[in-house]
Amino acid sequence: MNQTRWAEISCTVPEEMAEAVADVLLDLTGNGVSIENRTVDTFNIGDLAAEPEKTVKGYLPADGDLDTVVARLTDFLAAVGPDYPGFTLTPPTVTELRQEDWATSWKVNFKPTRIGKRLVMKPSWEEYAPRDGDIVLELDPGMAFGTGTHGTTRLCLEALEKLVHEEGALGHGATEVLDVGCGSGVLAIAAALFGAGTVTAVDIDPVAVAVTEENAAANGVADRVLASVTPLAELHGSYAIVLANILAEDLVRMGGELAQRVTPSGYLVLSGILTEREQFVIDGFAHLPLSLQQVTRQDEWSCLVLRKSP
Repeated sequence: MNQTRWAEISCTVPEEMAEAVADVLLDLTGNGVSIENRTVDTFNIGDLAAEPEKTVKGYLPADGDLDTVVARLTDFLAAVGPDYPGFTLTPPTVTELRQEDWATSWKVNFKPTRIGKRLVMKPSWEEYAPRDGDIVLELDPGMAFGTGTHGTTRLCLEALEKLVHEEGALGHGATEVLDVGCGSGVLAIAAALFGAGTVTAVDIDPVAVAVTEENAAANGVADRVLASVTPLAELHGSYAIVLANILAEDLVRMGGELAQRVTPSGYLVLSGILTEREQFVIDGFAHLPLSLQQVTRQDEWSCLVLRKSP
């Protein structure tokens, strides 16, 4: 059994501030983060009750640069926190965990969840009896970020389902999909289950690539999901659908490369966008040969669907 020691960094902040703190922790640690809802034992977004405070947790090896991460997080809290009503500066707490503790402690909260009309996200350790027409995606996120139920991923999955089943985006011989920043492989695997011929999944994190491959195999689509750490700039060819669920600033920075990978009349789905940054992303893509087709929102997140000119 792996006895690697991990540290959990935790802080409690006003509910409106939780996502911003989670983004900072993700940047500082490079590993998964969680936002805990203390009154509801579920990962079904529709069941989550509003709370005045949330506890945000991030993880990194206990022999990593803990002091620096805690100091930078504390500086962020002190600088940004006063902008949020009800904020009180409380230093982050650090707790040591073993890797297997981190990898299993959250499982009790991850239950089968329906997303869109057809897709059901099912953790590998839960039983689920599918209804007629259900497409069941079995997921074990492991150490990679993403269970598929976060608002940004949910919006992407709903957009993907609509493009495939209502817009026919994978028809007429155009069946290739690209997932940029694949995480645990949720979007790539869903695309394969929806009928994509080949899905190219790329991420800068080798752990995410390994977890994507494992999850693709568990869902019977390993032969169609090709995961790697290949940089976007080194990819060739074009794709009927390109999915990018990353931060707004990165979307805009990579805009030209993302647009280049979309086949004529194909679609680009952008998520990971805080609603307050929605117009920033729209403006950042305005000079490209893409037209905005749809904007969907959930809580503080936005998802954009653009289509490339024929």
